[in-house]
Amino acid sequence: MLKPLLSIKDLSVTFGRRAEPSTEVVHQISFHIQPGEKLALVGESGSGKSVTALSILQLHDPQQVYYPSGQIEFQSENLLQVSQARLRKVRGKEISMIFQEPMTSLNPVYPIGNQLIEPLLLHEGMSRSAARNQMLELLRLTGIPEPEKRFEAYPHMLSGGQRQRVMIAMALACRPKLLIADEPTTALDVTIQLQIIELLEQMQKEFGMAVLLITHDLNLVKRFAERICVMQKGIIVEQAGVHDLFRHPRHAYTKHLLDSEPKRLIKGAISQKDKPLLSGKQIFCHFPVKQGIIFKRIVSNIKAVDRVDVALYPGETLGIVGESGSGKTTLGMCLLRLQGCEGEIVFDSKRLDQLRSRELRPLRKEFQVVFQDPYSSLSPRMTVEEIVGEGLKIHFPKLNRLQRREKIVKVLREVGLDETMLWRYPHEFSGGQRQRIAIARVVILEPKLILLDEPTSALDVSVQKQVLELLRKLQVKHNISYLFITHDLKVVRAMAHRLIVMQTGKLIEQGSTEHIFTNPQHPYTQSLLQAALFKNR
Repeated sequence: MLKPLLSIKDLSVTFGRRAEPSTEVVHQISFHIQPGEKLALVGESGSGKSVTALSILQLHDPQQVYYPSGQIEFQSENLLQVSQARLRKVRGKEISMIFQEPMTSLNPVYPIGNQLIEPLLLHEGMSRSAARNQMLELLRLTGIPEPEKRFEAYPHMLSGGQRQRVMIAMALACRPKLLIADEPTTALDVTIQLQIIELLEQMQKEFGMAVLLITHDLNLVKRFAERICVMQKGIIVEQAGVHDLFRHPRHAYTKHLLDSEPKRLIKGAISQKDKPLLSGKQIFCHFPVKQGIIFKRIVSNIKAVDRVDVALYPGETLGIVGESGSGKTTLGMCLLRLQGCEGEIVFDSKRLDQLRSRELRPLRKEFQVVFQDPYSSLSPRMTVEEIVGEGLKIHFPKLNRLQRREKIVKVLREVGLDETMLWRYPHEFSGGQRQRIAIARVVILEPKLILLDEPTSALDVSVQKQVLELLRKLQVKHNISYLFITHDLKVVRAMAHRLIVMQTGKLIEQGSTEHIFTNPQHPYTQSLLQAALFKNR
């Protein structure tokens, strides 16, 4: 058997100063990576997987993190005992890392090219012109179009997928022996996710490097990795080959993770004999593109929504899917009159497009919105009681304080929370609990329609499953209609009765969810499904 490239033995990681009270977040874990191997470290938020990855290169603040036990051996050298000068030589040259969010990892004030050549100048001693030529070639390999132009661009001028490709090129600059990829596809659309994974596979084979993939996406792991380590609360609870673990999971937590993949929650179809609760005809929304420092001339228009017809029936979930920039969120906002547009919008037999703001205000309680990130949509200065009860003061002004409290407690119980949480603030809750608070805030107003804008994309798989089951339970109980906006096709398959697929502002396909999943007609829909379901090798 080959000697491991990286061997972690009995590693513990503690947050806090040595002489003060501290918290151990990783507990005596052990695993290894062979040369050229693809290993996945999986687990939910807070499991310790990213902490472990950062510990390999000691990227934690040394004043706040220490290692009470263990070894991190890279090519038989214990990285916990080497000097800072030696670590700087290892970082980027022998072990490289791709971070989760490239926009925060790239310096916004320097062109891409300056950042790309830095590893070659530091580790290889190349001249700037030689480093530029090598990185241009690497950009071509990673699929960046017109690399000479991109070399002078700033990070904000690139798309999310292009920024991630730049990060991969930078990480591969010195041909490392080990690449650590920390959630490299989390913020990307499904088709871009597949491209990035295929690119990593191609680069791994070409350079013969080992890859440590940190992720909570089990579907991605099944597609990419050879072995898996499963982490829970700072402990590795199971290690196995990919095929063995997916077929015969042994630990209860692994079984729990595998069982958390979204399953179909909808039975049957919704009758379309009645009038739609909401309908939009020829919905059109464009955003002007302006140029010029002084006069700001309009030189063109972006058609965010281009003549779309849509209908939603009582008690129905209509999924709106597509990649970033397809117009799905803009369409939802237009239908609720939260974004200016042209076209006819009818809600509950009332023409919303003909109402002024003052006339529209009393109807607002009938259609509500749950946003993607509950942490940014909940006021950090308000308690749960104030957040959930805020709408009652506006739309149910006749309720006294005691009646409001009773209604708030009732809806909190309905979403799986309890009255002891009334006086707490959003930062004191987990992501799943915050999303439950956001759902309680809209359900308490007894709406007929809720716009769900990527409501589970920021959640772990098991929490995602709980929130989806909660939304379905509330829909059945209160006969609520959902406009479900998402790019996660596994989630929308679990929740939606019907689907509409959008691309560059146009509605390109619609029909029942199962029909579209089993028999997609448009090439774009077919590519979305292939990417989302990660057809196995």
